[in-house]
Amino acid sequence: MSLSKFFILSVLRQRPMHGYEIAREVECSTQGCCAPTEGTIYPVLREFEQGRYVTVHNETVAGRGRKVYTLTNKGREAFAVAVEAWMEVVAHINRQQ
Repeated sequence: MSLSKFFILSVLRQRPMHGYEIAREVECSTQGCCAPTEGTIYPVLREFEQGRYVTVHNETVAGRGRKVYTLTNKGREAFAVAVEAWMEVVAHINRQQ
């Protein structure tokens, strides 16, 4: 799993969010190391929706429509598997030092 996908799942564990909010939260939580653009975040969110890692509902705020993404149980499980995989990578890197 790419880091951007990992970080998107990570922030969606907090609460349902719309795309721009997800991008902001990823950037904030990674202290600017990962700052997904619209060109990267929305294809990932569509992929997650198709894979049923997230559900989507439309919301209107101040007359503007937006999609709100909610992590599913399948998405939470995928995140847990990704955490385990990244922990193995980190352990391997630490052993190499």
